[in-house]
Amino acid sequence: MADPAARAVRVFKTACFAKAARKARISEDQLCVAIRQVVKGQADDLGGGVFKKRLNKNMYRAILLTQAGQRWTYEYLFAKKDRANIEDDELAAFRQLVKGYETLSERQIAQLMQDGDLTEICHDDEAPV
Repeated sequence: MADPAARAVRVFKTACFAKAARKARISEDQLCVAIRQVVKGQADDLGGGVFKKRLNKNMYRAILLTQAGQRWTYEYLFAKKDRANIEDDELAAFRQLVKGYETLSERQIAQLMQDGDLTEICHDDEAPV
């Protein structure tokens, strides 16, 4: 039987994303619902661990980064009315960031959380899987 801890999915938001989400009035509950949809394939896969998800009645777009589907990070938020999509160079930078996140140890993640750079969301019974 598979180890349940091996399937544990962790979801984070960056400090910059958190600020933008507050301004856009997008709650953590909404983000947790959205990540469940992303895990089910209801998002645009931009390749290299980068996903785009529509939020807040299609008014906003979130860029999410994943590390093997086990850790998800809400990285960037933009309003559909402000821009249609991210640029190719931004996509390349997000793909590089995925590679950087993949190298983080649990200790480094804990430090980022302690410093306020990352916040873990979707706790306990709110897990997306």
